[in-house]
Amino acid sequence: MFIKDILVFIALIFPLLSYAQDDGNKDDLSKDSLQNTASESVSFVKRWGVPVSLMAYGTLEAVMMSKTRMLNYAVGHEVIRHKPVRFRIDDYTQYVPAASVYVLNLAGVRGRHRFKDRTMILGLAGLFTAISVNGFKYTVRERRPDGSRRNSFPSGHTAVAFMGAEFLRQEYKDVSPWYGIGGYVVAMGTGALRVYNNKHWAGDVIFGAGLGILCTKLSYCIYPVMQCKLMKKKTERKNTTDLAFYPYYNGQQGGLSIVVQF
Repeated sequence: MFIKDILVFIALIFPLLSYAQDDGNKDDLSKDSLQNTASESVSFVKRWGVPVSLMAYGTLEAVMMSKTRMLNYAVGHEVIRHKPVRFRIDDYTQYVPAASVYVLNLAGVRGRHRFKDRTMILGLAGLFTAISVNGFKYTVRERRPDGSRRNSFPSGHTAVAFMGAEFLRQEYKDVSPWYGIGGYVVAMGTGALRVYNNKHWAGDVIFGAGLGILCTKLSYCIYPVMQCKLMKKKTERKNTTDLAFYPYYNGQQGGLSIVVQF
């Protein structure tokens, strides 16, 4: 049974690595594809299929509360039985993929966006991740494998790590796919350590991975819309005619000045 569960886990991991190798063209719909319903459907699956699939499988693990819980009980049982020495490095590796974007930029490797734009995108992704993770944690209230607290589902560390890995992939996918692969390897290591340290069930980690990716992708979709609205407001302000009235008196004469600003 345990071997089968490991094979299931590996089957979930390989699509992530192949996804990280995406050359970037798959995320942008061409004019021709917009006119073709079939192409739109294929592109939708390529864009959202990986995070949605991970979240669906993680949910399946979470709702199966008996010992038929596939990866959760199989992997968790092995961790509890062997009682390995715990590592706290996952508290730091969760931030490595996102921080790598700024390190690479400082090293002279230019990414997809300028500092301001990518920071806004990362801020949006972080906001979406924080709200969704905490929303699930305190709604589902699943007990952690070590019994410490009832906020196991989903894994926040894993969500942050995969949020950063997708951020890294998006920013440098046009430079080299290896940046994205490296980010995803670190993120997967973070998720594996959460299970190894007996802090999360496998399902918590899998769902968190999908959620982190989804939040980043949503940010890349939403930010251009926000940017356009902000630019439109600035243009409207520039095109607005300002009319002001100023009374004056020079010691001999008084009056009212009218100032029109275009």
